[in-house]
Amino acid sequence: MSEGTGGMFSGHETKGRVLIVDDEPDVRKVVKMTLTKAGYDVIEAEDGEKAIAAIKEGENPLLLDVIISDIRMPKVNGVEAINYFQQQWPSVPLIVLTGFPDMEMATGFLKKGIVDYLVKPVEKEKLIGAVAKAIDQREITRL
Repeated sequence: MSEGTGGMFSGHETKGRVLIVDDEPDVRKVVKMTLTKAGYDVIEAEDGEKAIAAIKEGENPLLLDVIISDIRMPKVNGVEAINYFQQQWPSVPLIVLTGFPDMEMATGFLKKGIVDYLVKPVEKEKLIGAVAKAIDQREITRL
């Protein structure tokens, strides 16, 4: 029995759930399209505050496999959001996606356990590869 690729969600197996946190709607749209086509379930938030609210919505916290976050955002910025995510959900891998590369910041993030540090505009293959790597690492740490 083969699985069809329609708009059907019944029996639809995703590769994982990804939260993209970025204040630029176009960036969120491209990331969502790219990852959705690659088989991921994608949730969007326009800043750290909305991301935290989205995760905490309802009675159960949202189950995520990867969080992709921008750094420069209004309200709760990426650095604050990433620190919060790491404290609250240490098992969820994080990827930084920024338009303002900073080697010192990148090194600091990688030392703190960020899986990848991507620079906008990111190539589709690089984005998909980073998310796959993050999920693989998460699976390994669960064992």
